[in-house]
Amino acid sequence: MNIKDDWAQKGYFRFVDHATGKPTKAFAAGYLFGSTFVEGDTVYVTGTSSEQQWTGQRVQIWASRDLQNFESYTALDLHGFLICNTSICKADDKYVMMFEIHVPRSQAGKWFTARFATSKDLRHWQLTPPECVYTKDHFSAPHCLRYLDGWFYNFYVPVVTRNRESTYDTHVVRSRDLQHWQPSPFNPVLHYGPADKQIANPDLTADQRQKIADATNINNSDIDFCEFDGQLIINYSWGDQKGTEFLAEARYRGTLEQFLSSWFPQ
Repeated sequence: MNIKDDWAQKGYFRFVDHATGKPTKAFAAGYLFGSTFVEGDTVYVTGTSSEQQWTGQRVQIWASRDLQNFESYTALDLHGFLICNTSICKADDKYVMMFEIHVPRSQAGKWFTARFATSKDLRHWQLTPPECVYTKDHFSAPHCLRYLDGWFYNFYVPVVTRNRESTYDTHVVRSRDLQHWQPSPFNPVLHYGPADKQIANPDLTADQRQKIADATNINNSDIDFCEFDGQLIINYSWGDQKGTEFLAEARYRGTLEQFLSSWFPQ
């Protein structure tokens, strides 16, 4: 394996304080596609193994009450699967994990595709039937799963190709049963544009600012968000979908419930 191929194995997770910029200690060495879910006083972090360079068959969970000490255990170990992004939400009396697959093709279809698993305790997970999927028909990379009033909301990224140019925006669909899905009439949720390049970090150097100004932007993807002080803090990625990517922040001045319901008018 050369240096170009082993970037995933050199990866790790950490938390960064939004106000101070100070990071916690690193954990989850060699794991990818980190995602966080909070239940009570415990933070749960999911990550995907990297035995196939940038993807793998295991979803690992790290649980912590202080962001310093982590208990780790395997949530899914699916022989024959290759898994990327994950996202967990609570749905009434159970937890639901959405995970992105591109193998096996019989379940992924035209990858990347959302599959699902459920748990009563965030430790023991069961796959849902293979009919629970979005979607085998086209590229539909899933990134964020939420639940409200009997509906699951899947924030995902399709690819649009025009004149041999591909672009990527975040869209949303919803479902009551994880099988039949309804797209929002207001899609896309996020659309790439010049606003993505606004500088929010005052510590960036002149060279870093110029890199942002010169960067190709055809992509708003990998959305995640949480409610804080009455508004939604939204993080997402923009860039060229070829490895030159940047993290950005947006804000929705309303609650999580308002945000989810607003995409589907009564």
